Amino acid sequence: MNQFKFDIWTLWGLTAQGFYFARFVLQWVQSERQGKIVIPHVFWILSLIGAVMIIVYSLVRSDLVLLITGLLQLVLFSRSLILSKKLKKTT
Repeated sequence: MNQFKFDIWTLWGLTAQGFYFARFVLQWVQSERQGKIVIPHVFWILSLIGAVMIIVYSLVRSDLVLLITGLLQLVLFSRSLILSKKLKKTT
């Protein structure tokens, strides 16, 4: 039976997933406060941090699936961050 590997990189990967989780908690709290669905600017910052950490993790673990996913997320989240900044300037 295969056992899970627990090392510093596992902690790194868990921290990356923590950033992803934190962004959803933040989005939920902000939406509850405003009584409507909102996506705060920091949501995209947390998303980018998580994506970069997952890319590093995937390179260390030689995981092609996570690498491709992380790179795609990096592009999408970067674009969303740019759009969020533009929207923030106009409001």
